[in-house]
This record gives sequence, structure tokens and C-alpha cells, in this order.
Amino acid sequence: MIPASRDIAAESLLAFWAEAGVDAMLLDEPYDRIEAGKIAPIRLPEKPVAAPIAARAAPVAGPDVSSAVAEAKRLAAAAPDLEALKAAIEAFDGCPLKFEGAARQSVFYRGSLTAPLMVIGEGPGQEEDIQGQPFVGRAGQLLDRMFAAAGLTDQVFITNSVFWRPPGNRNPSPGEQLVCAPFLERAIELLKPRMLLLVGGPSAKSMLKREEGILSLRGRWFEWKSADGAIELPAMPTLHPAFLLRQPAAKKKAWSDLLTLTERLNRPERP
Repeated sequence: MIPASRDIAAESLLAFWAEAGVDAMLLDEPYDRIEAGKIAPIRLPEKPVAAPIAARAAPVAGPDVSSAVAEAKRLAAAAPDLEALKAAIEAFDGCPLKFEGAARQSVFYRGSLTAPLMVIGEGPGQEEDIQGQPFVGRAGQLLDRMFAAAGLTDQVFITNSVFWRPPGNRNPSPGEQLVCAPFLERAIELLKPRMLLLVGGPSAKSMLKREEGILSLRGRWFEWKSADGAIELPAMPTLHPAFLLRQPAAKKKAWSDLLTLTERLNRPERP
């Protein structure tokens, strides 16, 4: 006689198999359930075959930087004064920033036309683009207060390494700076400053042709040379006032840079 406990175990096992879909142990004839359960696969629409690389359309060419630089040099050289240079910049179509949608107008300079100090920043921001002058937003207001404290208010000519606002206020690219460089160099030639203050990393790297970061470059004296070697000026990189607004503790370093520059600028002899 089979114990009751074994009957209960057998019933439980049969119930488990039934729930799992087992409805027979053995049949009279073999039955391939795998084959019977197959269904026709869903056919997805075929993707179009990509054209061979050789047959694809050529990519759209980027701006011709060399032609843009040559045109910038031609326009810059023809400008007899800073106002004429401003008009030449406004007419120049070789910088892609002019057509990228962020810039309303060109932004060239503000300050004294007889300034001994040329201040070169990175590029215009939103407020600068609206007013048509560099460094007029919060960062520019801080810079003005620093110049006033150092006694430099009437001794500065302020411009940027590019003259149109980059989208999203990003840093200008080296290519964008390259096509604007002839105008900037002509401005130096016309203004005849005694020295340069390079504000921010992109400006310092572009003007000095160096790769170090601004924290490494700041507060040190370098020699800037024009492309033809005819002009050579002392140049000091410093921190951008926008950075100082984000990192107030760094103002001490920028102030130290400005005092060092002011001391050299005020020497009676050639700096």
C-alpha cells in the first residue's frame, strides 16, 4: 500500500506540471511540439542599401580660411585710422561668427584713441552685442572698477580677439581668431600702445601663440610680435573678469597683475 504522503507529493508534482503546460506524458505517435509552435517570423522592411562611398555626395566644404585671412589683411591695410578700420570690420564677411545667428553687429572697441595700454579680451557677449562695445556687461563693469582703482581709466583702449559674439558665449575658436587677427594687428599699429593686457586664456593663447593655461600664463611678461616682426610690445596675460565673478578669491591675483602692469606703464623710460 502506497503511503498517503507519497500520494500528496505525486499530486503536487502533477499539479506543477499541469500549470507548466504538460498535458500528456506519452502519446501513441511522436509529436514535435517545437515545430508545431513555430510561427512565421515578422519581416521588417529592408533598409535601403547605402551607396558606395565613392558615389556619395562630397561633404560641404568649410570656410576658406586662407582666403578670409587674405581679405582681412587687404581691408585692414587699407584703413588709415581706427574709425576706418571699424568700418572695414563691419563690411568683412570672412568670419563665420558673423553668420552663426548669435551676433547682431560687430563689436570693435571702446576707450581712448591715444591710450598707452591696449586691453584684448576674448569675444563679445550678449550685452556687448546689444550695445556694440566690448566689456560693458557685469564682467566689463568689474574691469572698469579695477582700472579706476589702478588709475588707468583714461589710459585704456579695449577690444577683443574676435569682433562678433560666439553662439552661447562660447570661447572663440583659433580659426575664428585667425581671420580676425589682421584687424587686431592693424589696430595695434594705428593705436601705437606701449603694452598689451591680454584678458583671459583664449586671448593670451592666440596673441602669444602658447598652449599653457591662463593660470600658468597670468602675471608674467611676454613679448608680442606682429606677423612681419615690425612691432614688438610687452604683454601681460591676466584672469578674465567673468572668471573673477565666479571665483572672487582670484581677484587678489588679478589685482596683483594689474599693479605690476601699472608700475611698468608709469615708468618714465621706455617699458
